[in-house]
Amino acid sequence: MSDENIIIELEEEPIELCKLLKVLDLVEGGGQAKMLIADGYIGLNNETCLQKRKKIYGGDLLHFDGETFEITLAEGVTPAERPVQNLAYQAKPEPVKATTKSPQNKKKSAQQSNKQAKPKKPGNGTGRKPISFG
Repeated sequence: MSDENIIIELEEEPIELCKLLKVLDLVEGGGQAKMLIADGYIGLNNETCLQKRKKIYGGDLLHFDGETFEITLAEGVTPAERPVQNLAYQAKPEPVKATTKSPQNKKKSAQQSNKQAKPKKPGNGTGRKPISFG
């Protein structure tokens, strides 16, 4: 384990974490990369990262197998805009209100459904023509 960071230059950003591991030849394939990420062997910015397709930007630190990789941008590459992470706002699903029908509403909906019902054609009831072998 070394105290020095290994510098990696990106030619475009962002890059997905599993693809970065493959490009750096730290893993043999994408399946192994995804397995290592899911098992918690990969660190990103001093935290364990469990997102397989986490977007990596210039300035991030990647920790793997006791090594630290510093991600930088190559010269002339315009940095991509990072999405803003607002920890205070987390989308919470609003509870769905159960609608109960009053007796009056039940009568109205029954009358409406009777109006919408189409008269059935006489026959076998499936709407298909019979098959004749002959």
